[in-house]
Amino acid sequence: MEMKELIVEKLKKNFGEFVQEVTDFRNDLSITIASNKIVDVAKILKEDPELEFVMCKDVTAIDWATRKNRFTVVYHIYSFKNNITLRIKANIAEESPAIESVTSVWPSANWYERETYDMYGIVFKNHPDLRRMYMPEGFQYHPLRKEFPVLGIPGSLPLPGKI
Repeated sequence: MEMKELIVEKLKKNFGEFVQEVTDFRNDLSITIASNKIVDVAKILKEDPELEFVMCKDVTAIDWATRKNRFTVVYHIYSFKNNITLRIKANIAEESPAIESVTSVWPSANWYERETYDMYGIVFKNHPDLRRMYMPEGFQYHPLRKEFPVLGIPGSLPLPGKI
């Protein structure tokens, strides 16, 4: 059995209807799962001796603007054992966008989740240190959301003086 088929089979066996979509486009496997199962899925993917996805390479999000589930959180994870990258996705609603943190499974997700929180406003519940990375703590906007103006919001941040 091919590795990608094995991954999909194991997730469907353990999570059934919580596996919402599987796509393999240009040899990149993406699996969309129910957002409330993200930590459980992460544990299986990391701890299964045949899979061993031990590294979280990135966490980001997509703002779809007009969809019912406006945001998609995207995790890129890697298995050294099998030399394969897997993309796990979870859709979340626009109202109070939040998902459990996977830092308990992959500590490397810490800063990626903080960056996603800062740029999109998605809260990672139970994150050990969820605070902004780029924008000041009091900044009320999230620059990668679709409604954020391309040129920024005049007067929202003090800019440095001329040198």
